[in-house]
Amino acid sequence: MSDLSYIKGIGPSTISKLNKLNISSIEDLINYYPYRFEKLKKTNINDEHAIISVTIISTPTVSFFGRSKNAIRFKALYEDENKYIDVVIFNRAFMKSNLIPSKAVTLVGKFDQEKGKFIASDIKLFDIGNRVVITPIYHLVKGLTNNNIRKYITESINTVSLVDYIPYELTNKYSFIGKKEALNIITNPSDIKSLNLALERFKYEELFLFMLKINELINKNSINNIGHVRNIDRDKINEFISSLPFELTEDQNKVLEEIFNDLESSKRMNRLVQGDVGSGKTIVAFLSMYALSLDKYQSALMAPTEILAHQHYLNMIKLFEGYNLNIKEILGSTPKKEKELIKEELASGKIDIIIGTHALLQDDISFNNLGLIITDEQHRFGVNQRSNLRNKGEMVDVLYLSATPIPRTYALTIYGDMDISIIKSMPNGRKPVKTINISKSEEDLKRMLVTIKRELDNDHQVYIVSPLIESEDDEEDIKTIKNNFSSAFKKQKIGILHGKMTPKEKDDIMNKFKEKEIDILISTTVIEVGVDVPNATMIIIYDAYKFGLATLHQLRGRVGRNSLDSYCILVSDRDTERLKIMEETTDGFKLAEEDFKLRGSGDLFGTKQSGDMNFKIANLTRDYDILLKAKEDSNNILKNINNYPELKKILDDSINKD
Repeated sequence: MSDLSYIKGIGPSTISKLNKLNISSIEDLINYYPYRFEKLKKTNINDEHAIISVTIISTPTVSFFGRSKNAIRFKALYEDENKYIDVVIFNRAFMKSNLIPSKAVTLVGKFDQEKGKFIASDIKLFDIGNRVVITPIYHLVKGLTNNNIRKYITESINTVSLVDYIPYELTNKYSFIGKKEALNIITNPSDIKSLNLALERFKYEELFLFMLKINELINKNSINNIGHVRNIDRDKINEFISSLPFELTEDQNKVLEEIFNDLESSKRMNRLVQGDVGSGKTIVAFLSMYALSLDKYQSALMAPTEILAHQHYLNMIKLFEGYNLNIKEILGSTPKKEKELIKEELASGKIDIIIGTHALLQDDISFNNLGLIITDEQHRFGVNQRSNLRNKGEMVDVLYLSATPIPRTYALTIYGDMDISIIKSMPNGRKPVKTINISKSEEDLKRMLVTIKRELDNDHQVYIVSPLIESEDDEEDIKTIKNNFSSAFKKQKIGILHGKMTPKEKDDIMNKFKEKEIDILISTTVIEVGVDVPNATMIIIYDAYKFGLATLHQLRGRVGRNSLDSYCILVSDRDTERLKIMEETTDGFKLAEEDFKLRGSGDLFGTKQSGDMNFKIANLTRDYDILLKAKEDSNNILKNINNYPELKKILDDSINKD
């Protein structure tokens, strides 16, 4: 029984909203974990992040500013000091009916002592007293609240039979609590100790299943690792390299040699190339495909988005102009008639190199003599896709590219089925991006606007990044940012990009930015890694403390893709170690090591950091010790996998599927 309509309170309208969160079954709902937990504990009123209990003593009034912004105002008694304060909260007009005189509530925000005014960021409709209140926070869409999600999940837990993927002997080994109990705890936590026990259990389950698939891939690859010996014409390749308008770096030459050695061996290549943002991984990929074409093999380059695939296509066409190479692209937006022709030419061998998205994995696409598949931003593709790539030809060599530097020991664990190459040095002519931390003070923000104006006056473009949109209110926030910049830069064209847009809408906006039809792009972190806009010379990151070092470094890599001076401005009202490190270095591998140290202990109540291969609850850097246990345990279980039908089914579905 997996139909959401079986759950009490869920009708067609709610199902439609849940679908927007990729929840289409009861199982999806049960596995929809919070992205963070909010801990509320009463503080002093003068703390930077104050949480206080008050009693409302006046009927709230609502003031409106423009079409969307509003403010609720009321007077309250702060009982700890027996004094009256004025309270203001923005964009919460819907709360007015709940804020009645004599009601005790909890305020979250900041107190302005001079004005006797409390600017609230949130109001809880209960008196926190001396309790510690823990609330799970979920990603939401309009029309759904955290309480809705919690209610539906709680109902679901009691409706279906839960499958526990941790074998009984491992549950005993680590004294894990039961799955149902753990689900109830993270949905309705009562204390930190039990919450940690529940989270530990789910982190292990997630990492155990991941390593089970990785170890199965390692086993399969070691058994089926015989490849074709390719003939690499180094003279022609060196001739092409010498004609380039730039010199390859020492690291690029070294990695190319590692790739060519793989291709010339009787072992199938399964190599990951890690390279810092802008280090020049793409030219290495292009040269590898060119080398295969000289030996009459086809190559395919797969990118996670259409805009990145199209960028690769245009760059390769330009680079190999005048060479006898038939290069084509196939995207979701490619007209049907053209797609059919491309499929025919691929099957007949007329096309040497095909560039596209994951659509290249579709069953109706076949090749005449496929020798090499390259995936760009490989962490965006699943473990099963990593395996399925090889099924597109006979003994196909595979190369993966990643712009997410991670420590080598860590990489050897999560990419245990691959050989690893690293490009650290940057191409000549690239200037390091200057990184500056500023506060949210009026003085700092004015200076920032002057700097932005200078870049725009020089006909350059600017990124503005705000934190991830997680609720309807946050969507209003990004619109507010746009309105503010529209007021400051009336002559400039401003665009918005966020995760709730369709892929086509995102591509349209990014294309307009690339073509200089947009001067300022206000975006969440969905700015595509690898998308090249050389004219963009500045990126402003609001509330930078909310992002991990890996994410901040990836965002910084959107600028500095030219020989111009480029800038990254980190705006934050919190002075953190991460932001200081960002100012000190632009070395992605050094940042990865620092990120590993800083996030080793984790922060249960902090904003979830991105860049961890889309795990729902585990964090690969913070939970590395759990990952190592899961790796060893999964290897032992694989030796007797037939004794675990549920786990075997997972492997059959995700690994062995053609």
